Amino acid sequence: MPQIFKALATATAWILWISSLLMGFGALITGIIARDLFNTEVIPPIAYPALFAVAGAYAILAVVIMILRKKME
Repeated sequence: MPQIFKALATATAWILWISSLLMGFGALITGIIARDLFNTEVIPPIAYPALFAVAGAYAILAVVIMILRKKME
């Protein structure tokens, strides 16, 4: 397999991994600052679980890409 495919897979996996961390921590910090996540008086907006789900999907996809990269060798 050409080296360019390994390099592209590595770059894509790192971009997805860093995006998942930024999105997850960003949603957590935004929810804490807006006092939406730990407020028991109102229901938190659906945006926070959605952002956490997308961040989790990005993380899982990054791991899958790295596993596929290992199999390219």
